[in-house]
Amino acid sequence: MAKKVLTSAAPPADKNGQAQQDGSASRGALVADIIIANAPDPVFVSDLEGKILQANDAVSELLGFRKDEVVEQSLQRFISAEETREFVAALDEVVERGVTRNVVLNPRSASGEVIPTSLNAAALRDSDGNVIGAIGVLRDMRELDKARAYAESLIENAPDPVFVSDLEGKILQANEAVSELLGFRKDEVVEQSLSRFISPEETQEFTAALREVASGEVIPTSLNASALRDSDGNVIGAIGVLRDMRELEKERAYAESLIENAPDPVFVSDLEGKILQANEAVSELLGFRKDEVLEQSLSRFISPEETQEFTAALREVVERGVTRDAVLNPRSASGEVIPTSLNASALRDSDGNVIGAIGVLRDMRELEKERAYAESLIENAPDPVFVSDLEGKILQANEAVSELLGFRKDEVVEQSLSRFISPEETQEFTAAVREVVERGVTRNARLNPRSASGEIIPTTLNASALRDSEGKVIGAIGILRDMRAYEEVVRDLEQSKTELQEKILDLEKFEEVVVGRELKMIALEKELESLQRENEKLKVARASA
Repeated sequence: MAKKVLTSAAPPADKNGQAQQDGSASRGALVADIIIANAPDPVFVSDLEGKILQANDAVSELLGFRKDEVVEQSLQRFISAEETREFVAALDEVVERGVTRNVVLNPRSASGEVIPTSLNAAALRDSDGNVIGAIGVLRDMRELDKARAYAESLIENAPDPVFVSDLEGKILQANEAVSELLGFRKDEVVEQSLSRFISPEETQEFTAALREVASGEVIPTSLNASALRDSDGNVIGAIGVLRDMRELEKERAYAESLIENAPDPVFVSDLEGKILQANEAVSELLGFRKDEVLEQSLSRFISPEETQEFTAALREVVERGVTRDAVLNPRSASGEVIPTSLNASALRDSDGNVIGAIGVLRDMRELEKERAYAESLIENAPDPVFVSDLEGKILQANEAVSELLGFRKDEVVEQSLSRFISPEETQEFTAAVREVVERGVTRNARLNPRSASGEIIPTTLNASALRDSEGKVIGAIGILRDMRAYEEVVRDLEQSKTELQEKILDLEKFEEVVVGRELKMIALEKELESLQRENEKLKVARASA
């Protein structure tokens, strides 16, 4: 059975080099590739046989293999035979239901480490909606296992007798203090019902207590109290107002959980810049332990100038509730200066007052690499390529633009395109930019820039949208095509056509002359034959006389 292939390769081109593939599909594939490539979690795409078609850098970081050692490999190379069968069953579930969740996989890394992960996968469909593979997201469970082990360690090392039971009273875990209290070994306690150790009446009480645990709750409250006075003004008591803190506690716990489990580096600071909370991703970014970050001023990690910028960002948070894309370059434990951007929102107390900021750092190193790669692609493109903002100011141009126009690069960059084209074409370029904003692309716009020598150069412009990190169009990437050779060929063809038409006219005149002569000869021959017949008749008449 033939397989349908999804690709983000360049669309096919006709003889004039014009891309023929539908633009929106191409952009959709490109957006999907970008999302997968920049996802913080390990993401891969596989076909229905388990062959890996695409994998992002996070997969390589997780497994320790280079991307080219992962792509085009079967997943069974990295997991056991039993887990391969489970993955095949997961693929069947994806085909049937469109999704599968929490499949346990333990791939073996390049170093031989078996890495506990969970897999969530969704269907990859072709343009007809048929499932042709799966998009899988792996979750590294090592930290979760560490957290679970840490919780178990807390229970195990507690000085008091601590046990964990289910709602039926079966003991699932018990520490050594329980064994010391009861005189039973741990294996004689775990997996036993608590009713084995207490009386039937107490079993009923414990069951009631479990029901209370399941349905009732200890209610956290805050107390605001004011004096109760008599008619003489003496304090004789207090008037207390209790505030139910259950929802607030849930919200706080939920917020702390969101921060702790966020894939990006997230921290909470007060208005003086002291760090009150930071998740593991901050530690991973900076290389400091969490206890080396908490209660420290952010100024410890950034320069004095950036400390002033961060203070200004905090003021913006207080005034507007948010700040975006503040540039920070914290120094890591190894001394590396890490380029980051900061988005921060207000942390408010229960009365709505701003008491701090919740900051999300974005590691810009990969983005810087991608930007450098994109700039390299533009710089080394054989065609003239430029980048402009939405007003037409040229932000970047490659050497091919300089060669085309005869201007040095510094004479092109930071100039308006209107310097090189006529006012009418400036209006056309503005219309093309609007089309880029609305549709993401424009094709075959005609521009005739004037070169340094004064030559008018016929070109066509194909442009696509330049977007920021939030997907907003902020400019255009334009590719010029020098049409001089093409127009020369067109002129030659037109000249050849004219010459051919002239020759055809000459042939038609010649044919007309030749045909006229032929007709005259035929008429003369007929007249001669007629005269000959008349002469014969005269001869016969004379002979008979």
